[in-house]
Amino acid sequence: KSQEELLTPPTPCHAKTNVMFLKTHKTASSTVLNIMFRFAERYNLTVALPADQLFHLGYPRTFVAHFVEGFETIGQNYNIMCNHLRFNPLEVKKVMAANTFYFSILRNPIPLLESSYIYYKDYVPAFRSSKNVNEFLESPTRYYQPADYRRNIYARNIMWFDFGYDNNADDDTNYTQAVLEAIEHNFHLILIADYFDESMILLRHTLCWDLDDVIYFKLNSRSQDTVQTLTPESEEQIKAWCSLDWKLYLHFNQSFWRRIEETIGLEVLEKEVDHLRSRQRELMETCLSEQEAVRKDHIRNKALLPFQSGAANILGYNLKQDLDNTTLRTCQKMVIPELQYTSYLYAVQHPHKKRKDVGLPLLWTSLQEK
Repeated sequence: KSQEELLTPPTPCHAKTNVMFLKTHKTASSTVLNIMFRFAERYNLTVALPADQLFHLGYPRTFVAHFVEGFETIGQNYNIMCNHLRFNPLEVKKVMAANTFYFSILRNPIPLLESSYIYYKDYVPAFRSSKNVNEFLESPTRYYQPADYRRNIYARNIMWFDFGYDNNADDDTNYTQAVLEAIEHNFHLILIADYFDESMILLRHTLCWDLDDVIYFKLNSRSQDTVQTLTPESEEQIKAWCSLDWKLYLHFNQSFWRRIEETIGLEVLEKEVDHLRSRQRELMETCLSEQEAVRKDHIRNKALLPFQSGAANILGYNLKQDLDNTTLRTCQKMVIPELQYTSYLYAVQHPHKKRKDVGLPLLWTSLQEK
């Protein structure tokens, strides 16, 4: 390092607290949502939550501002937005402040489609009528009726759809190029789920957050035995069938690594990823009675049961029995599933409204237990 570099103190940065996360489907986004909710509570921030009994911001309809609870009275005074929505920049801008940081997360479309297939098996007509994921991929158009597109969105280019675009559009070079540029224009950062820990480090640096702000336990994952093995033919077919998502992923996977090299560098990245993982292990040892996620029928406290879908067995956690109150609260926040956390924050922010019903016992009956 030159003499000069050593003399300039690093500029202290301030944690960004106005943040919009576009939550995409089957991309580890429930884990990111938990990170965002905990951050909001730590800094006492206002979250743009879905109105009334909904758990998503109008999805799969294109987002409009009045899908947010209290928008008419609260106006542009929300700090955090992270529940599922179909992106619509002009309407989101009505809700979020001008200096909001926008980010999202993408995942390799190959494992993504297999995950969607298992998770939405009973819901998506194109999946329901095929025996397994490989049979579906042998001739997707046999099972996929564009007329049924509302319920079939999970079967083709789901990320493209979540960003607000037509998931059945022709893969035309000018069109895809224009969309990629629009996304680059609307988002400050796109993370990659396949490199989740690396993504959390890059996010932390970009937002100026502490390492502890991005510590997580993996949420909403499923048991290994529900994973179907894709044939090599199926993998190739996904790239063609979901070519818009494939282009999206390739483009932002490249810019992700470029961004890391330009900002923190691979060496620092590796050190911090190690640090994140050891901090995560410490916390797991503190919080969990088993050092891993357990199947739904092994979750002792039903208030911590994640939403179950399709043929997936969605895993959850058991906390240790004898934790002191402060530790217990920290640990509960780490493992509380998305619907329960949304319902709880809603009750905190909108105490006069009817609480969102999750259909499970409440983890915290009164908000004083906080």
